[in-house]
Amino acid sequence: MKQSESISSRWELFVDEGLVESKRGVALWLSTPVRREVVLTTNQPWEGPASAYFTAIQDGKKVRLYYRGYCPGDQSLEQVTCLAESDDGIHFSRPNLGLFAFRGAKANNIVWQGLEAHNFAPFLDTNPKARPDARYKALGGINSKLYAFGSPDGVRWQKLSPTPVLTDGTFDSLNTAFFDEALGKYRLYSRYFTQGEYSGYRAIQSCLSEDFLRWSKPEPNRYAPGTPTEHFYTNAVRPCPGAPHVLLSFPKRFVPERTKLAGYKEPGVSDAVFMSSRDGLHWSRPFLEAWLRPGPDPHNWTQRSNMPATGIMETGEGEFSLYASEHYDWPDHRLRRLTVRRHGFASVHADASGGELTTRPLTFTGSRLVLNYATSATGSLQVEVLDPAGKPLAQSKPLFGDELEGTLDLNLAPLSGKPLKLRFLLKDADLYAFRIR
Repeated sequence: MKQSESISSRWELFVDEGLVESKRGVALWLSTPVRREVVLTTNQPWEGPASAYFTAIQDGKKVRLYYRGYCPGDQSLEQVTCLAESDDGIHFSRPNLGLFAFRGAKANNIVWQGLEAHNFAPFLDTNPKARPDARYKALGGINSKLYAFGSPDGVRWQKLSPTPVLTDGTFDSLNTAFFDEALGKYRLYSRYFTQGEYSGYRAIQSCLSEDFLRWSKPEPNRYAPGTPTEHFYTNAVRPCPGAPHVLLSFPKRFVPERTKLAGYKEPGVSDAVFMSSRDGLHWSRPFLEAWLRPGPDPHNWTQRSNMPATGIMETGEGEFSLYASEHYDWPDHRLRRLTVRRHGFASVHADASGGELTTRPLTFTGSRLVLNYATSATGSLQVEVLDPAGKPLAQSKPLFGDELEGTLDLNLAPLSGKPLKLRFLLKDADLYAFRIR
């Protein structure tokens, strides 16, 4: 008998086959985001067309965007990090902070200036042991030198150490970190090149720390055999809201050998892909297709456009908001909001002929099976509860509709804490996630 997986009462997403024992007539489907409104155009004198590396942070009801502004060159000390704020994740404004002078004037939204502003990447520290003066933390730096920063308010920053905290990597892209609540440690995802500095493929590595200052040796992401090697320019790794045991990543995929616009000054085109991990090291890529395509806009078919920001925001009932930059190195460079169904990054999909999926043995706490699902008018979704040997114990009535939290007519309280399997029977339906609460 296989060892059971404890899922407690948490949401489980169908972004991989981590809980799947068998399936027939169904497949994992990637959900592509919906492009919404442009939320920011980098048109201030201290910003410009090479603004990049956006990070979105949700602190209570406020959404904060951090991004690189003016960048005359990678080695320039004039590079700046800017801040924009919003109460809804849609309408952003630039606070007049008066902290750093740009061309003699401090009337701007700059929160850091110098080499580290090239890729300054903050996050809100959820570590219960975090000091109040470092409630926000950040990493920034290039030339194989990554520095740690802290801030009490996300506005006023200082280095946590005068020396770099990590030197094993290239770091000339956006290097993301966060506190992994399940692990009780900080995770850092950074860029390296597979054949040494600036040689080979751009790739992702990660390391761990208990104090944000001393880091383990970086380890490259691991993928299933046969997964193609591609240029991953950024990583945008974050725990999934409401399901933090699942890490989600939205790398910008760079194709340097392609050029779409004849005569454009730089080669390369980009899109974004999607992948997930349950341990932070092994990454699942069942979807090799693009998560975010450039689309019909010709200015999105040049080099470093279509770069997802780091961060998944809960901005409205039933939706997550993410962001991606467009028109990189064009005069109207901007950031656009994207929306995804809550916990709906992917689904188990069955067409009208129907199919089924059976989970591995699971243990849980709770009594009611709740589904995030959608069917057609003639479609349905039904669940059978099985013992570990596959013997049926209970069966729900067919469910149809489109609900984020559809509750089935099953009382699972007598089975709480005992190993069982779930068999999902689908017809013209998508199952995005489930939980037992």
